Parts: sequence; structure tokens; C-alpha cells
Amino acid sequence: MQIALVRGTVVSTQKDPSLRGSKFLLVQFIDEEGRLLPKYEVAADSVGAGIDEWVLVSRGSAARQIPGNEQRPLDAMVVGIIDTVNVGNRSLYSKKDQLR
Repeated sequence: MQIALVRGTVVSTQKDPSLRGSKFLLVQFIDEEGRLLPKYEVAADSVGAGIDEWVLVSRGSAARQIPGNEQRPLDAMVVGIIDTVNVGNRSLYSKKDQLR
């Protein structure tokens, strides 16, 4: 899994029938120092994440192993909304602090 920031939404009215009803997000990956990387990806959202939230993104075959998604052509799936990230003795991110 990788940590990413939700930057926006992607709307597709014409898509593979197995993707109907799926919400898509544009995510930007984050490194271990909390810096935004210049890499973006479109990911299906299984948890109801919103713009500016830090999320966990499962990629590759792991994104297709969520129950009910076995036949979907997915490369990335948002599988969690992050509450906190701690590295060593310091807090890298806290959702609670972002809400202020």
C-alpha cells in the first residue's frame, strides 16, 4: 500500500460495465517525509474518501482482491482513510489537526 492525498474526482459516464457505480478519485502520492510526489493515479474509492484527505491506496493485483472486485479492471483502489501517521518519534500527519 501507499499513502496518497486525494486531489480531486474523476467522472466517467462511459466505462466498462463492471465499473458502473464506482467512484473514482485523483490521488497524489506522498513520501515518508510527508512531501507530495510528482506522481498521480486514478483510483476507485471503496471507503468514501474526500478531497484533501490522506488515504491508503492498494495497487496492482491487490486492488482487485477486494471481495466483489475480482472481475474489475482496476489498477488502484482507495482502501482506507488515514487518521494519523507517525514516523519515529514525530507525527507526520493527523487528520484531527487538519480539520482546524
